Amino acid sequence: MRILGIDPGLQTTGFGVIDADGPRLSYVASGTIKTSAVAAGELPARLKIIFDGVREVVARYQPQCAAVEIVFVNVNPQSTLLLGQARGAALTGLVASDLAVSEYTALQMKKAIVGHGHAKKEQVQLMVQRLLALPGLPGTDAADALGLAIMHAHARVSFEAMGKATTLQRRQHAQFKGSRTY
Repeated sequence: MRILGIDPGLQTTGFGVIDADGPRLSYVASGTIKTSAVAAGELPARLKIIFDGVREVVARYQPQCAAVEIVFVNVNPQSTLLLGQARGAALTGLVASDLAVSEYTALQMKKAIVGHGHAKKEQVQLMVQRLLALPGLPGTDAADALGLAIMHAHARVSFEAMGKATTLQRRQHAQFKGSRTY
């Protein structure tokens, strides 16, 4: 299965593509989509670059699914809103390309790749290099995107196994006891 990882950012959006064959992972491509050619005040133009860039990556590498980082709330609410809009442009590009999208936090990805959720970017780069047997370190944004793809490759297997093992169904009845539903 070919998996695309996306690390959204308003100035730099990282992407990473891997092939997963059971537990074996192989590197396909990685890079960044940069919006620095457009003035910082031109938000719609920057969002279009991200949308078009994601669509181009999907068209070129033909992934079957995608994993995207979930935005966390910063101290600066304006930065969070801008990052959320960049993430929205990337998600729209993926969904417009008919890809199934899974979402993970940076903490989840770092814990899965490095072993603890507060790992530094350099640690993620080194582990991604090691896991994919890359000849050199990927850039920080590309490494995060590859980390998301790697994490999804492993999580996908677990989710599929759980889905086959049990069928979760909504209860058809409920009891009310002390304003609680059971």
